[in-house]
Amino acid sequence: MRRRRADGYHDIETIFVFADDGDRLEMLPGPARLVLAGPFADRLEREDPDGNLVMRAARGFATMTGRGEPPAIRLDKRLPVAAGIGGGSADAAAVLRLLARHYEVDLRDPLLVTLARSLGADVPACLASAPARGDGRGDSLAAIDIGALAGRPLLLVNPGVALATPPVFAAWDGVDRGALAGGDPLAAALAGRNDLEPPARALCPVIGDAVGMLAAQPGAALARMSGSGATCFALFDSVEARDAADRHVAAARPGWWRLAARLRQPTLATVAS
Repeated sequence: MRRRRADGYHDIETIFVFADDGDRLEMLPGPARLVLAGPFADRLEREDPDGNLVMRAARGFATMTGRGEPPAIRLDKRLPVAAGIGGGSADAAAVLRLLARHYEVDLRDPLLVTLARSLGADVPACLASAPARGDGRGDSLAAIDIGALAGRPLLLVNPGVALATPPVFAAWDGVDRGALAGGDPLAAALAGRNDLEPPARALCPVIGDAVGMLAAQPGAALARMSGSGATCFALFDSVEARDAADRHVAAARPGWWRLAARLRQPTLATVAS
C-alpha cells in the first residue's frame, strides 16, 4: 500500500498469481440468468443476482458486442465469499474469457480490457490469467516470470469468517512503508509484507492464528494473509509438506475451509496493461 487516492481507491503494489483450482463456470441454454451451485452458493443466493459480478460481466459483454441478451451462466461456487482471494473478480473474468472464446473475441481487445476494468480493479489481472505485478489500483499490469514457483504446492485456509474489503482498507493507517521489490517474486514477497494484514487482524484476530499456524508448518516457504483477508496461504517446498500441513489444519481447526492446490502455470503470454 502506498497512498490513498482522491477517487476513493488506493495506490497499491501487488503480485498476482493463480491457483490451479477454484470455482467453475459454464454456459447454459435459455434466457439470461445465474444458476448457482456448490458449497458457497447459499451466500450468493441471498444477494441480488443482477448485482453479481458474473451477470454484470455477461451483460457487459453482450452490450459490448451487440449480441443482445447474454446466455445463462452456471456458477459452481467452491471458494468462500468475501475471502480476499479475488474469487468474484476471477469469476467475472472467467465469464469474459468464456464468452470471448465462444464468440471469437481477442482477449487483448481494448474494449474487453476496458470492460474488465469497469467491473473491478482485480478483474483485468484475472482476465489475463497470467502472473503479473499490479500497480496503481492494481490494474496497471506488467507480466512477471515466476520461474520455479510455477507448480509450487499451495495451501489456502479460511477461518470461516467473511471479511468485507472496504472496512479493511478504511482501517489502514495510511503509512507508506516503501515499495515492493522487483525481480524474483518469492524474494520480493519474503522481503515485503501485506499492509492490509494488521488492520484485518484487528478486525478479525483469528487471521493471526491462521498465519501463525501455516508459518509453523514444516516446509512452509512463505505464509501470508491473502489480499484483504480473511483467507491465508502458505507456499510449500513439496507436495508432501503441503499435504501434511493440510492434515494438521484439518485436525486442529476442523471448521476451517482449506484448499490444497498448486500455483498454476501461465496460460497467456500477454498481460493487458
